[in-house]
Amino acid sequence: MNSEIIIASGNQGKVREIREILEGFPFVLASLSDYFHPVPAIPEEGATFYENAAAKARWVYSRTGKPAMADDSGLEVDFLAGAPGVRSARFAGEPPSDTRNVEKLLSLLTSCPAQSRGARFTCVIVLKINDREEIVATGVCKGRIGFEPRGTLGFGYDPVFFPDGFQATFAELDAQVKNGISHRGKAIGYLKEQLHGLSLIG
Repeated sequence: MNSEIIIASGNQGKVREIREILEGFPFVLASLSDYFHPVPAIPEEGATFYENAAAKARWVYSRTGKPAMADDSGLEVDFLAGAPGVRSARFAGEPPSDTRNVEKLLSLLTSCPAQSRGARFTCVIVLKINDREEIVATGVCKGRIGFEPRGTLGFGYDPVFFPDGFQATFAELDAQVKNGISHRGKAIGYLKEQLHGLSLIG
């Protein structure tokens, strides 16, 4: 496989996190800004995380001819019947805003008691290798939604998400700890396993 993989995301927080998790990965991890000026807003019109991730990876591959990795991820809250789900990034409308998304989420959960605030982060990664092959990897991290934002690390809904087994939000956890338990970390771990199985990495 080509020694370079393009991360098909304009979200710098996501790009940084993927690079942290894949430290030591035997490929150069390029970003959209290395190939596109300005960075394009790739349409995300799918009904599932897989559909959105696949569309982004195929979009970049078709325009560069290089392997492209895309992830689509989101927060699914039990009390909200799985919302915001695939609409997580734009939950509060356009333009996307982490702050407004969190504010809307907490507002909708105002009447929700602590025992009913279960949630999960889901991540689906698609690596488009060539015209014929793509690898799909999924990761889930279960937890609960807090009552107010806590912490300054991470991005998105991290300040209000408490992963199971922790009394700290994702935004309060050291990156190494978070990446070891997160939905994205799990998905990338599975992706590595599949690449090993295909003998694409040693």
